[in-house]
Amino acid sequence: MDYGSMVGESFEYAKEAVVGKWNKWIMLIIATILLGIPLAGYSLKVLRGEKPAPEVNDWGTLFIDGIKYIIIMFIYMIPALIVLFVVVGGSALGAMSKNPTTAMAATGGMLFGMLLFAVVALITSIFALIGVVRFARTGSIGEAFNFSAILATIEKIGWVPYIIALVVLVVVQIIIGIIVSIIMMIPILGFIIYLCLISPIMLFQARYICQIYDSAGAA
Repeated sequence: MDYGSMVGESFEYAKEAVVGKWNKWIMLIIATILLGIPLAGYSLKVLRGEKPAPEVNDWGTLFIDGIKYIIIMFIYMIPALIVLFVVVGGSALGAMSKNPTTAMAATGGMLFGMLLFAVVALITSIFALIGVVRFARTGSIGEAFNFSAILATIEKIGWVPYIIALVVLVVVQIIIGIIVSIIMMIPILGFIIYLCLISPIMLFQARYICQIYDSAGAA
């Protein structure tokens, strides 16, 4: 798996989708403003492997697909949310105790809970990304949770290449996040630029994940 090539191709895909194509970019900005629901639905088109980036149309389908996408991701988040609310939330209440020993123990429990939350979220995201692509390709929400098929796909990709690919994505996201944070420091204009950048960033991420999934076929 050529990670550098995948990153470059994904950036090129996002750039070609919006640069010089102002009508499409404006439609994507509108999709972002509408709570991001149509944008989530549009990302499923990218995950289906449509190239170049498709036009922004059929808004009813975009809304419906976006809602399904959000439901799938929420279901995948449930285990992590349980940890967050039960372990971290319970420990946070204990940390407010007037008893120093109890408060200290609760603080330790809260830190452990946050670590556990991060681990659970990481594990579920490993399966969620492949699951979402399966939903995009089949149109079946059930296929998003077909864990035997998801595992088979990851095994075809290779666990090590798959994890490395996700680490590369996270690193790129961190770099983008830093750049966006700097841009956001510009009063008013920074927010407008950020609003315009959300959809290209989504396009990049979706195209990158699409390439990871398609590498299973190559494998």
